[in-house]
Amino acid sequence: MGNRESSKRPHEGLEVWRDAMDLVVAIYRFSVSFPEAERFGLTAQMRKAAASVPSNIAEGAARRSTREYLRFLSIARGSLAELDTQQQIAVRLGFTEASSPLNDLIDRVFAKLTGLMNALEKRDESSRARTPAVPTPDSQFPIPDRPPHAR
Repeated sequence: MGNRESSKRPHEGLEVWRDAMDLVVAIYRFSVSFPEAERFGLTAQMRKAAASVPSNIAEGAARRSTREYLRFLSIARGSLAELDTQQQIAVRLGFTEASSPLNDLIDRVFAKLTGLMNALEKRDESSRARTPAVPTPDSQFPIPDRPPHAR
């Protein structure tokens, strides 16, 4: 098998993906001391939500269209919000104490995801503005007749 470094995937160059990977590790460490009764409950749920964040960033980065990329980034952000809520539940239930570094990491990933989404949306809007819309015969909006003087 070839050298992994020579075949970097697009998502591996994203700082937000690397931070999200760090978040997965942090969540595994955060949840390791949860009660055994939560092994298939909150522990599993948190770990799944955490893994979903970098997974969806990676899947989006591999897509061919900006629209698809944005959809996967939105899913990643939703998983991050779910994870944040689950972390607060664990603290309220007394499974662990609040973790400022974990909260900071969640905030950082959320901010970077939002920034990436905003940049992609802006880029997509500007590319659409540069590409004139060409109506088709079966378009929802009919092509108006040319004025008589233009014939």
